[in-house]
Amino acid sequence: MRDLRIVFMGTPDFAVAILKHLVENNYTIAGVITAPDKPAGRGRKLNESAVKKYAKSQDLNILQPTNLKNEDFLQELKALNANLQIVVAFRMLPKVVWQMPEFGTFNLHASLLPEYRGAAPIHWAIINGETKTGVTSFFIDDKIDTGEIILQEEIAVLDNETVGTLHDKLMFLGAGLVSKTVDYISKGEVKTTKQPDLEEKSAPKLNPENTRIDWSDSLDNIYNKIRGLNPFPTAWTIIKNNEEEVSAKIYAIRKEVEEHNYDFGKIIATKKELKVAASKGYIIIDEIKLSGKKKMDAKSLLNGYSFSSEAKMY
Repeated sequence: MRDLRIVFMGTPDFAVAILKHLVENNYTIAGVITAPDKPAGRGRKLNESAVKKYAKSQDLNILQPTNLKNEDFLQELKALNANLQIVVAFRMLPKVVWQMPEFGTFNLHASLLPEYRGAAPIHWAIINGETKTGVTSFFIDDKIDTGEIILQEEIAVLDNETVGTLHDKLMFLGAGLVSKTVDYISKGEVKTTKQPDLEEKSAPKLNPENTRIDWSDSLDNIYNKIRGLNPFPTAWTIIKNNEEEVSAKIYAIRKEVEEHNYDFGKIIATKKELKVAASKGYIIIDEIKLSGKKKMDAKSLLNGYSFSSEAKMY
C-alpha cells in the first residue's frame, strides 16, 4: 500500500460531498485548492466557495490562487508534498500543476466519458433525453475531459428527473467512485482505458441562448429541456399578455400528450391550471417565476394574474 498525501481541487457543493467523503474515511488531505472569494449580493460582500467553507470547518490547509501558473502558488503547492491530486468541478489545470504529483492527477466527471465532455454534463444528459448517465474518474491530460479512464459507474435517468435530483445522485455515486479510484492507486492496481476520440455528445456551458424554450420544438424536447435546467440555471421564456411582455423562468412541469389546433406557445389558463400548447400536446406548468417576482406555484399565480385569450409564450 502506498502512503498517499492528497491535494483536493474543487469549488461547488458537488465537490464538497467528495471532499467530505475523503475526510470522513481518514485519507490524508495535504491541502485544498479552491476559487478565490468573490463579491456577491447587494453589499458586494465576499462570498467563499462551498469547498472553502467545508475545508475551513475541518482546519484543512487552503490555497486560493487567481493564476495557476503563478510561481508563488506553484512553490506553495510543491511544499504541500502531495503525491496525488484529485480534481472535482474546478478549472482547467496547466501541465505544470497536473504533472506535479508522483501518482498523477485524476478528475471526477459527471458523465460516462467520452460522452458529455464539458462544463454542464448533468444538464445536457437530461436535456438530450438520455436514459442513463454516470460518473467517470480519469487521469488529466492537456485537453478537456479526454484523459485515460480509470473507473466508471452507471445510473439510470428517470422520466421525471430534474438536474437537481440527478446532481445529488451523481454526487453520492461520485464520492464512492473517488474512494475506489484512490484505493486502486494506493494499491498500485490502476489499469486505464484510452478514450475513443468521440465528440458526438458535448456539454457546453449554459447561456441565455441555449436555455430559452423553443415552443415550436417537440413536446418531449421541451419537457426534457425544462427538467434539465430545473432548478438551475432554469429554462426561460417571454410571456406576451396583451401589450405586456415579461420574462419568466419555468420550474416544475408535467406533459400531456393530446392533439389540438392551438398555435405553439399559446397559453391556456383556468383558475386551477396553467398550460402551454406544444406539438402534439401541452406543457403543464406547476411552478413559475415572473421577472421581479418570487417563484410560486401556478395556482398562486392564477389567483392574482389574469391571462388574455391571446396570451402566449415565445
